[in-house]
This record gives sequence, structure tokens and C-alpha cells, in this order.
Amino acid sequence: MEFIDARRLTGPSLLFDLPGAILDVACDANEAARLAPVWEKHVRCLLAAIGWQHCEFATVVLTGGISMGFTAPVDALYAASEINEWAWAACDAELNDGEQPDFNAAVEATRAAIADEANPELMRLCELAAENGVSVLWDDDFVSLGYGRHSQTWPVREVPDMATLDWASYQDVPSGVVTGTNGKTTTVRICAQIVRASGQNVGLSSTDYIAVNDRIVDRDDWSGPGGARNVLREKDVDVAILETARGGLLRRGLGVEKADAALITNIAKDHLGDFGSKNLDELLNCKWIVSRAVKNSGKLILNADDVRLVAKSREYPGELVWFSLDAGNETIQAHASAGGTAFVLDGEDLLLVNGDARELICRDHESPITLKGAARHNVANALGAAAFCWSLGITLGDIRTGLMSMSQDNNPGRCNVYDVNGYTVLVDFAHNPEALQALLDMANRLPSRRKALCFGQAGDRPDDLIQELARAAWESGLDRVFVSELAKYHRGREEGAVYG
Repeated sequence: MEFIDARRLTGPSLLFDLPGAILDVACDANEAARLAPVWEKHVRCLLAAIGWQHCEFATVVLTGGISMGFTAPVDALYAASEINEWAWAACDAELNDGEQPDFNAAVEATRAAIADEANPELMRLCELAAENGVSVLWDDDFVSLGYGRHSQTWPVREVPDMATLDWASYQDVPSGVVTGTNGKTTTVRICAQIVRASGQNVGLSSTDYIAVNDRIVDRDDWSGPGGARNVLREKDVDVAILETARGGLLRRGLGVEKADAALITNIAKDHLGDFGSKNLDELLNCKWIVSRAVKNSGKLILNADDVRLVAKSREYPGELVWFSLDAGNETIQAHASAGGTAFVLDGEDLLLVNGDARELICRDHESPITLKGAARHNVANALGAAAFCWSLGITLGDIRTGLMSMSQDNNPGRCNVYDVNGYTVLVDFAHNPEALQALLDMANRLPSRRKALCFGQAGDRPDDLIQELARAAWESGLDRVFVSELAKYHRGREEGAVYG
């Protein structure tokens, strides 16, 4: 057994819906079975000593290890993480003959950590927000009530006199989260274009930046919960679209407890090999966390062409909206026949389907981002975006306008085509075998005399996934294939290691 990490969970996670602390340990299945009850015994012992009651416990056995966690007050999550670190030391002593940690010293240290971290005003504000049905967002620096233009934010240690708060003024703007393996960033950009076509201000968090319309708030990877909070605190936001990546979901949990729409684009091979996502089933479970935000009062939008999402949907109790590149898809037909809503491609027509009713949105070649229909993956992204925005209350007319005005200039780095000295150059961020295949399929639909591919891969992918990407490139049937390497994407590997 090997300690990996002990950290805070600030939102819905693999373990539970509430904030808490998680301990990750690398071990085999037999060791996990031995470890879990010993860990819980030691944690409960320490919690009893400090007077914490009613904590919820949960464990998830993963490939190559186990995650164990317990819920904790939002103003004591650092202390809760220290409890997990102590509990691991106690487990190591009991199971592996490690050094026995001092229980009494741990109790005193934990009490001191709780006292130092305590924020009773924040706790009371969260309680009153729940009683008044108001959304609250908190972190180490700020706390806010409501979303977007109906929100108000204060420093987390300067909570106002709660008797003066006008609770009715703190409301939510429509909001949704987008996750999946491929197409997340393109999809949220299409959604942003559609929202702007409706005449509303859109707040966007993504792997590239936080933005309100054309105003860039910050350039960086903001696809975690911090990006979601930042967007939802922007006072000029009418609609919030939140890209949500695997890393943030695993490390901190989902950035919001509730949303109006959640979209999962697909589940494909990428980031496999990391703890918590060593295979496609674990990656699916990670991405599925977003469904928690909409299961009671929102819509979950899924790709009916993804067999894993179709299978997983059978256990989902909430409202589903499907999209597909195949109008004859069995899942689509059954869903529509039962009165459900779906967005599909029928020939060249993008349609909204409900029962026998079919409404044309636009034709695939009318959206510039599809390259006259050749970029089939962007047709799928357009359908997902249409379903997502419809679920946020955007009209089909505005969805149509948004799709027909969505060009490559609105989507830099993704499926961009340029004419350079008589050569057609296609640029895309394809970074896994499925994305590369989609790029190649699109390239093969474009007229040319010869085709060459220049590609690379980030160093934080496992060797077998990098090798699979290389095989897909070599087997593409192109005239030339060039392997490149960018220092920015070494990500822990030595120069030359990725393509070596």
C-alpha cells in the first residue's frame, strides 16, 4: 500500500454530494478490502475525540487503489484533510508495521487546526442560504449568493450583517456544465455563440480562459470549480456555460451543486492511467458526476452514439435529452416515441425531434464550423450545443442563428482551415486516437492531391496511449506523417521522450 494524496472535496464528487476530505491509496483489491474498515475505525475514533458527529463515510475501490472519504464542515476542510493524513499513518502502523502516530497529539493538533480555520459567519450564511433556497458559492477568498447578474460577493472573512440581506434579490441565471473527452471546448464556444445570438450576455469558463462575451477575464485553464465560481460571480452574466474537465472533478469535485443543463459529449481514451481514470469505465464514472447537478430539476444531455453513455443512462432517474448523428438510432427513436426530446442529423438536416414532431434547425453545411458538413465531429458538437442551449431556454430561432454564424474565428485552434501559399492547412487540437480519427475522417472528405500529417502528444499521457496515437497516425494512409514535440507539453518528460 502506498499513500497518494489527502485533499479537500469542495463539491459533488465520486464519493458524495457534500464537501469533505478524501484519501487516495495505491493498493490491490485485497489490500483495499483490509484497509477501508481500518481507516474508517481510526477516523471515527478521532472524530469522536474532537466532537464531530453525523459525518457521512464513503469509499470507492478503483483500479490500482482506493479512495476513502468523509463529509466535513466547509470551514474545516483543511483540518479534515489532516485527519485523513493521520488516519493513513495509523493504518500504516496497524497493517504495515509502520511507526505508530501519537493519538493525543493528533487530537490537539486537529482541534487547533479547526479553531484556526473556523468561520462561524460563513457557516451561518450557508445555513440561511439553504433555508431561503439561495445558491451559495464559497472558497478560500470569497463567498457569494446567487448566480451572475443576481449575485453578490464578499470576502470570505467579511460576511455582512445577515439581518440586512434581501434574500429575494439573490437568484440564479440559467447555467450549465459541459464535460466529456472530446469536443468540450468547441461545444462551449458554440453554446456561447448561440447565447449571444439570443441577445444575452454569456459567461464562459473553459480550458483556455474565463470570458464574458468578448471580454477575457483571465487566460488559463479554468475548467475546474474555480472557473465556475468566477463566472457565476460576474455581475453582467445572463447565462453561464461551464466547461468541466476530469482533473477538477477528481481533485475537488463539481464546481456547482445545481444547474439547469449538463452535457456529456462522449467517453474516449484520454488521460487513462491516472489514478481514478485508469480505464474507460472509471473515466465514465468521473464524467458522470455532472449528472448530480441536474438530476432533480434540470436536463442531462447525452450522446446517443456513445455506447457507454447509453448503458449508463439506464440507471439515471432524471430527465434526459439525447443527440445523435443518426436519426435512426434506436435510443433516439425509443426516447422520442416515449415523448422525450432529441436533436438529430437526418441526411443534411439538423432536427429537433419529439414524438412524430420534427422541427428543422438548419442544414449541416449552413454552419461554417462544419466545413460544409465535412467535419462530422463538429456536426455532433453542434447538435449537442443545440440540445444544451434549448435546455437552458434558448429558442430554436436563436439556436439556428448561432449555429449559422459560428465560424472558425469563434473557435481558434479547433478545426481551423487556412490557405497558405496554395496549400490547404488544417489545424486542430486532436490529442487522442478518437480525436485524431475524427480529424483524419474530415481531411479525407476535403479534396486534395496529397495529404501530410504533423502531430504530437502531451507527455502526461501514459506510454500505451501515446503509442496508440502514433499507430493511428502511421495507419492513416497519408502520404507523409511527421512527429513533432513542443516543450510546453513535455509535462514531466525529458526532451525527446514523447516521440522517442
